[in-house]
Amino acid sequence: MRSYINLFICVILAGLVSVSFARRSGATSGGSQEVDTSTFPYSAEITGNDVYVRSGPGTNFYHCGKLNTGDKVRVVGKQFSWSRIIPPAGSFSWISMQYVRIAPDDSAVGIVTGDNVRVYAGSDYVKPLYSTTLQGKLSKGEKVKLLGEQMDDYYKIAAPAFAYLWVSTNFTNPIPEPVVTPPVTPTLPPVEPKVEPNKPADANETTPVVPAPAVPKSPLERYRALQAQVVAERAKPAARQDYTNLKKALTEIANDKEAGKAARFSQFVLRQIEGYELALAVVKEVQLQNEQLAKVKAGIDKARATRLAEVADLGRFAAVGQFQTFTIYGPGHYRLLGEDGKMICYALPEAGASQMDLSGFVGQKVGLVGAIEPHRPTKKALVKFTEIVKQ
Repeated sequence: MRSYINLFICVILAGLVSVSFARRSGATSGGSQEVDTSTFPYSAEITGNDVYVRSGPGTNFYHCGKLNTGDKVRVVGKQFSWSRIIPPAGSFSWISMQYVRIAPDDSAVGIVTGDNVRVYAGSDYVKPLYSTTLQGKLSKGEKVKLLGEQMDDYYKIAAPAFAYLWVSTNFTNPIPEPVVTPPVTPTLPPVEPKVEPNKPADANETTPVVPAPAVPKSPLERYRALQAQVVAERAKPAARQDYTNLKKALTEIANDKEAGKAARFSQFVLRQIEGYELALAVVKEVQLQNEQLAKVKAGIDKARATRLAEVADLGRFAAVGQFQTFTIYGPGHYRLLGEDGKMICYALPEAGASQMDLSGFVGQKVGLVGAIEPHRPTKKALVKFTEIVKQ
């Protein structure tokens, strides 16, 4: 019985030794390598699904996207339990349209027009107005890549070199850097040209190059290209803006049931274009009204100049016309008539003229010296004259 016990103990010890040896040999055989995470940068692999990529190191920062198991990230720093990473593919940033102009030779490039222009971490889940995580600042003259979308007076741009995002370190697994082996370029023997027996070789003959077939763009790529064209069209003077062809192309994407978010984006831009065209129509209407107003004003000025040319120089007289009595307002009231028989004004003698016998002036063309006032009962002119002279 004791021999069986000793045999059993020997078997257990042999098993433990073999397991230990297997582990030690596996660790030294190159199957897995430990990665030094105390220095940066290093590569890591995501170990979970729907792992949030956030704008800052904490769950209180808004998320900018998601990663899944097997996705690779480049870690450039750490803060507590969060890893700072280079923005993954599909990441973007926001910049105010107020400080960016479109490059004249490339509508996909924006040029910064101010100093210390802020760049914010972008998210498809948060509007630009509420995307408040600052990634950095750009200076006047620096260029950004426009991604063909705008919202709330912000341009969507490719993340600048200084932009970083964050992911929880708990969902990352450091991986060793791949060993890059320089490619070996094989040396091929020279190929002699094949010459037909009855046809001499032509040294100037060239082999026609057949262009590769064009790869059709995805709806999202087409949308981005059209959005960049919309931005360029809006930068033109109002009289030269024409969105007809752009609307047709965007409508095709918006009506494509398989276009996904490109269809939604296209519908949004179509609504923006409606607003642009409405503003253009208002500008055109205002310009037309201004032209009409200028014509009316010119007509008034011309008529006034003509009327002034017809008015004779009265010299020291307040009015000149045929002197007649007008007793409707009582004795001592008079009026002046023009050559066409129309009344020019009412007349009322004052001072020395009120003591004169004016009957000899009735029916005569006279000039009145005095002051012109409104005639309140009729709202016409009244000349209170102190002197009357026959013409």
